[in-house]
Amino acid sequence: MEESMREKIALFRYGLIAPLINGQVDRATYLAEVSSKTHQVPLYGEKTYAVKTILEWWLFYRRVGFDGLKPGTRSDRGKSRTLSEEQHVLRTQHAEMPVTVFYETMIAQGELLPSEVSYATLHRFLSQHGLLKGERASAPEERKRFAHDTVNRLWQTDASEGPRLLIDGKLVRTHLLAFIDDCSRLVPFAQFVPTEKFDGLRTVMKEALIRRGIPKLLYTDNGKIFRSDILQFACANLGIQLLHTRSFDPQSKGKIERYFRTVKMRFYTLLKAQPAATLEELNMRFWAWLETEYHRRPHASLEGKMPLEVYLSQIEQIRTVSDPALLDPLFLRRAKRTVKHDATFSLENRLYELPAAFAGQKIELRYDEQAVHVYAEGKAVAEAKAVRFADNAYVKRERPSLSFKALQERAGGADV
Repeated sequence: MEESMREKIALFRYGLIAPLINGQVDRATYLAEVSSKTHQVPLYGEKTYAVKTILEWWLFYRRVGFDGLKPGTRSDRGKSRTLSEEQHVLRTQHAEMPVTVFYETMIAQGELLPSEVSYATLHRFLSQHGLLKGERASAPEERKRFAHDTVNRLWQTDASEGPRLLIDGKLVRTHLLAFIDDCSRLVPFAQFVPTEKFDGLRTVMKEALIRRGIPKLLYTDNGKIFRSDILQFACANLGIQLLHTRSFDPQSKGKIERYFRTVKMRFYTLLKAQPAATLEELNMRFWAWLETEYHRRPHASLEGKMPLEVYLSQIEQIRTVSDPALLDPLFLRRAKRTVKHDATFSLENRLYELPAAFAGQKIELRYDEQAVHVYAEGKAVAEAKAVRFADNAYVKRERPSLSFKALQERAGGADV
């Protein structure tokens, strides 16, 4: 089983135990409810789980963390397990047939052998090729109004179009990324960024966590950056339950929407009188307004109290980040590459090199602006270096003392 699939399964398991971790439900009632339902599980398809199994995941997470929720690796890893072209055609001819019925039919007709192709393998193959047309559509979730009386219980986050800046005669668009605490209406952090890409969300969220602590719940919409695997992995490792609204339903995250309206009414009007010349100036003026005006202004929904006042009144309950450097690995971007025979690969229009042991191998990369790392089984095993052709002209490459497999085995026992 590939590492990416193991992580998806771990995320599914985390989604089931997150309410137990955060103490937001009655344990016995919640376990009875979850164990009685059928769940759509990555790779495995429809499954039900006993209370004992869910509690085991909960214990694994408490002892090991997110890695404790990952399933074991397959003994036949690396071998192809797909359907033939003829079986693919059969599915297209019976596209409306539920997968369970299709699987049983294929076995009855002798097209599949249960010992060779499991239901999970078939379901994964059909999912990858967009052939799950016979699956039941899930019922839409009910939306309810909510309000928390504890700070950092829930944060809402979203992005809003910001003012356009006139820089060097050109209009430059900006976007405001922000987090808001549901209880105190305090903004843990917000910043104007040039694009709605994950890099901006990563910067803003890391600052929010460092400055104001770790929330138990994070509520957002279905935008691409908020659905990214990176955000899900980061939240799972931090013990944050990530919740998403229905599509096209801004009313369900009304507090962040109301905050954006406040920014437009009170801060954007200041920019009309004195426009910002650069993105840096825009943010500096915005942060000053946020701390001196917004956080210290009585809020109608807080019975006339200030957001900062409410937040500080419960500061002893805040779960803080012990070491900001620990956040960096959680927000790394990911990519997969095949290393060329000269031990180089290309990433975002740059050429990188690795030790010769990686030549010809398929690798997983996790990277940011500072470094590019090779990961195997969830552990960093090597760091890639940007190729400098001038330097390489004078460097003689040496044969590696360890094979790629040995590097993987060494990483399995390392604590990264």
